[in-house]
Amino acid sequence: MKLINRYITIIIPVLCLLYSVKVNWGEGQWPRLIQSDGKGYYAWLPAFFIYHDLNFGFYEKTELQNSYDKNRIFDYRIFHEGHTLNKFTCGTALCLLPFFLAAHLLTIIFGYPADGYSQFYAIFVNIGALFYLFVGLYYLKRILESLKFEAGIISLILTAIVFGTNLFYYVIGEPSMSHLYSFAAITLFIYSLKSYFRSPSSKWLFFIAITLGIIVLIRPVNTIIAASIPFIAGDGERLKNAIRYGLSNLKALIPSVLVFLSVIFIQLVLFKIQSDEFLVYTYPGEKFNFAHPHILEILFSYKKGLFLYTPVFLISMCGFIWLFRKNRFEGWSLLGFFALLIYIFSSWWNWWYGGGFSSRVFVDYLPFFSILLGYSFNLFMTRKIRVIFITLIFLLIMLCQVQTLQYRYLHIHWEEMTKEKYWDSFLRIDRILKEKSDSKTN
Repeated sequence: MKLINRYITIIIPVLCLLYSVKVNWGEGQWPRLIQSDGKGYYAWLPAFFIYHDLNFGFYEKTELQNSYDKNRIFDYRIFHEGHTLNKFTCGTALCLLPFFLAAHLLTIIFGYPADGYSQFYAIFVNIGALFYLFVGLYYLKRILESLKFEAGIISLILTAIVFGTNLFYYVIGEPSMSHLYSFAAITLFIYSLKSYFRSPSSKWLFFIAITLGIIVLIRPVNTIIAASIPFIAGDGERLKNAIRYGLSNLKALIPSVLVFLSVIFIQLVLFKIQSDEFLVYTYPGEKFNFAHPHILEILFSYKKGLFLYTPVFLISMCGFIWLFRKNRFEGWSLLGFFALLIYIFSSWWNWWYGGGFSSRVFVDYLPFFSILLGYSFNLFMTRKIRVIFITLIFLLIMLCQVQTLQYRYLHIHWEEMTKEKYWDSFLRIDRILKEKSDSKTN
């Protein structure tokens, strides 16, 4: 057990790798690795390194040739004042850059089409996702260790947040989407901030600046991570001292601010190349409606409810009880941050965020749910009750895995679920097995 606890951040990605090889890397399967919005996040790489065309003139050719399902052709471009732009920012592509270059080299060596979309490119997107899963888990483990959780509890938390939430799907099913990379970047941001609050230094200011820049570059709406800073500080006095240190050490603060702006500037330069403008809103006709948030729907609905499809998120909320007992400043800070998060995400015009398993926008913020899940264990001090709680977690992991499988085979639809459809398909993996058997027979 000690070995498992020690190497859990390696064991989990390796298990995901073995599963990926089985379901994603075979003939006819690998084209699924780059799909939906992920096509747009990824497209920056072939655009820059292969086609040398940041206005994506190669779109029609590559999309028609490489889309695994002609009914799922996805146009990631927008048209702005006579210019063609990528709707999505370049942060995810920047994270995948070394894996793209490795794939490009192997593609040339083995004589595959070097078009950015043949087999090695797709597989290395999956490998890149597994790497960032490891990064996120490694630093999340260190965060949980700093909070003095037991080693066995930390291993259970990491297992639960990978296999018991939609993080698993975005590692295996759609690794080109941005959420996994945001999860890794936000985990690094929290770790850097906690280190800075323990011991303020220019080194940690630099890491905070670069991770925050990457967070924004991956998914600009995640700028709201800044609202979590009071919780990460832990108390008001520590927060004040850290702010004083930054303001009184301009030789450290100014370079850090410049680093943050330099990271953001990458996207601004790309906009300028594409459209002659530094700032472009790439979601025309799409907006937040803050007067009419869909809070209950984003959390509980049959269409895409977070707590319905991934109930590990729900039981982690028990941690608030312990958190308020332990530190009311942290409790109110995190509760306020969650309230803001839910309010903003549920105010988007498309509150279910199109295709996706469960409410995918919360994957980015799994480190906070993980901390709460850890605090939940502190509510159950007797061995008997802890065993019951741990059993419940494993049951919810199994439920999530079944529902992930159903989603993969469209028994849980990506957008059209209702109460009747949900309960009609609940735990019915026998239907998937029958379909597989029938397909082999035919």
